[in-house]
Amino acid sequence: MKRIRRAPADQHIRFLLIGGVNTSLGYALLVLFEVTIGKELGYLVSLYLSYSIAIGLAFVLHRRFTFRIVGTGNSLIDLMRFSGVYVVALAANTLTLPLLIEIAGVPPLPAQAIVVMVTTILSYLGHKYFSFHRSQPPQPSVSDGPSDDGTEMETSGGPSV
Repeated sequence: MKRIRRAPADQHIRFLLIGGVNTSLGYALLVLFEVTIGKELGYLVSLYLSYSIAIGLAFVLHRRFTFRIVGTGNSLIDLMRFSGVYVVALAANTLTLPLLIEIAGVPPLPAQAIVVMVTTILSYLGHKYFSFHRSQPPQPSVSDGPSDDGTEMETSGGPSV
């Protein structure tokens, strides 16, 4: 709990930090798959495999630390929405990556780095306003660390991811 209280108060910064960790993992997995099976199965298989692994970690980290969803809402619904945002990002990636590689002549790994910059912005907006959107913000309290505006957030005692 102490680490969470020391986490940056600004949601954008938390998103970028957690997204950076997750994107680094996803990119490392893409590299791993590309150098091991990419030549035989293609770069899109490498892309899909890396996404499928990284999305689970991303959901847990963003739900808990970026958007501070603890004990509110339904985890399964959040996961379905979260996955939907990533399906849109993956679709954009699937369309854009071949354009950069096949038409623009950019090698697969730098092409993916370019796509990540755009999908990061789209993902943040999708997660903030769809995946983890709550109709009523949590009520301020002294029990669970600072919120985005510097006040303390209260958590309810239900199950969470």
